[in-house]
Amino acid sequence: MRTRLCETFGIEFPIFAFSHCRDVVAAVSSAGGFGVLGALAFSADQLERELNWIDEHVHGKPYGVDVVMPASLAEGAATATKAQLEAMVPERHREFIEQTLQKYGVPPLPEGVEPTESLLGWTPSGGQSHVDVALRHPIRLLVNALGPPPPDVVARAHAHGVPVAALVGTPEQAQKQVAAGVDIIVASGTEAGGHTGEIATMVLVPQVVDAVSPVPVLAAGGIATGRQIAAALALGADGAWTGSVWLTVKESDVQPVVVEKLLRATSRDTVRSRAMTGKPARQLRTAWTDAWDGPDSPGTLPMPLQFMATAEAYSRIHRAAEADPNSGGAQLVGTPVGQVAGMLRSVRPARDVIYDMVREYSETVERMAALSARA
Repeated sequence: MRTRLCETFGIEFPIFAFSHCRDVVAAVSSAGGFGVLGALAFSADQLERELNWIDEHVHGKPYGVDVVMPASLAEGAATATKAQLEAMVPERHREFIEQTLQKYGVPPLPEGVEPTESLLGWTPSGGQSHVDVALRHPIRLLVNALGPPPPDVVARAHAHGVPVAALVGTPEQAQKQVAAGVDIIVASGTEAGGHTGEIATMVLVPQVVDAVSPVPVLAAGGIATGRQIAAALALGADGAWTGSVWLTVKESDVQPVVVEKLLRATSRDTVRSRAMTGKPARQLRTAWTDAWDGPDSPGTLPMPLQFMATAEAYSRIHRAAEADPNSGGAQLVGTPVGQVAGMLRSVRPARDVIYDMVREYSETVERMAALSARA
């Protein structure tokens, strides 16, 4: 399974694993893959602590950091303060959120319990602070989502000897990323979890490979097995970018009630909705996504206002679901996940997932070689 990216990063397998959980990142890198920590949900101080922990537990193996620096935001959001952004959220949206929570019996947060940070790293300043922290650590890859990274970020990463990768959903986006100095393209099909476009992986990957050759491409979207990695390499990719498959591994910090939902889900139980961030993102279909996509919804808000409007609600929902897996909160709780949810059927150590991928890849390549020999 060795490709040129294995040589570039000194890894055994070109399996890149995106996760917001540091334990998953360290486990994948230690097993011969390449873990990438999603920085979005962390403050700069929290990210510093997470990366310090990874540095201590990754055994010298390479890892990367994924930041979000959106190319487009709500008008005026790029320079607005948090208070100004909060004031942009219409009252009708706040009322709709509270009515939905009351409908499902989700109580307020107890006194003294702080909600999830509502701004996260969606703004340019937030993304830049994550870059500042990441480049103080021995990361081997900096990844940006939702548009080309700012030129100064690319230049700073390259000055530190760190390649830059970026996610795309069309060949045209891939070409813009390369023009911006990006070194590796992640072609993310619509099957993928989180922010994603409309083109399927099987169609997107070869188009992106042809559009940006010889720049390396990672295939993303619906990849959880060695057979799928073999297909990605056959399409011209230099490796696989995986995400959803790590939500149910032993090291994952995903809430148990959500893990149980994922293990029961089929590939039809995800939806591409704006309910989470204001941009289309594939996630588990729940009563919450149904409410936002239903006839009584006031409509979603542009980034970053949608998450700012719903951050406290997410905290309340998760708390209620954790307290009682049969509650209304459990009906509302979900997570970003791709259509590969229908293939997640057990909780296993990340190392076992990696090794099963490699074994199945080898068996697939041998089978295809035998078919070629018979031709």
